[in-house]
Amino acid sequence: MKREVVLSIRGSQRYENQEPEVIELLTEGTMEYRDGGWDITYEESEVTGLQGVTTTFRVEPDKVILNRRGALHSQMVFQEGVPHDSLYQMEFGALLITIRASRVLCDIVPDGGMIDLTYFINIENSEAGVIDYHLDIRAKE
Repeated sequence: MKREVVLSIRGSQRYENQEPEVIELLTEGTMEYRDGGWDITYEESEVTGLQGVTTTFRVEPDKVILNRRGALHSQMVFQEGVPHDSLYQMEFGALLITIRASRVLCDIVPDGGMIDLTYFINIENSEAGVIDYHLDIRAKE
């Protein structure tokens, strides 16, 4: 059953010798349990710079998969200690990115939960920094 939820999202990207860039967002979305995992979906906004994109976190027992569709297409797989390559497809072209998660914590129940990710990202084989991503999910009253 699909359920309406409120999402509190905090993302922080750190580059060497620079202050972290932090984005915080409070938005509405949905969560649904299907095929042995949870789908948490929301629409991006101007705040994230991804307006026109639908983001879905697929939470499975051993990994989290982030899918983005719309103005850009990407799929990122977060699995502790396992690097994953993917294409980040935008209007003007595609970039090869590699994700290497150092922390993947999830606690999802029918009333909500949390996703906590820390990962290194390489873009076209160049180190692009470390990203911390925290998502709190709670059922809408």
